[in-house]
Amino acid sequence: QVQLVESGGGLVQPGGSLRLSCAVSGRIFSIGAMGWYRQTPGKQRELVASITLGGSTDYVDSVKGRFTISRDNAQNTVYLQMNSLKPEDTAVYYCNADISQYSYTYQQPYWGQGTQVTVSS
Repeated sequence: QVQLVESGGGLVQPGGSLRLSCAVSGRIFSIGAMGWYRQTPGKQRELVASITLGGSTDYVDSVKGRFTISRDNAQNTVYLQMNSLKPEDTAVYYCNADISQYSYTYQQPYWGQGTQVTVSS
């Protein structure tokens, strides 16, 4: 069994900051790419940021220069530092990771339960 547990969401004023964390636990052999997605009602889930095992990162244009993704491979944790938040960043944020549980299985995507981020004055 694999679990991804997110934390750090909440209500923040425009221009403020939040840091999301996602800890992976359970039966894990290896973790590959990790990422953060977000979703608002009536819209498709959007990839916000991703990071490879080696630390290469990618961001959606709307968050470049404001958000930073990082990971701690020893702790099986991925972070999303969000600065200069805007009301349009309001969404449920989901953690994603490519995980294999055994040496003989391929990696497959796992998801966290989501954490609400609300940017409002």
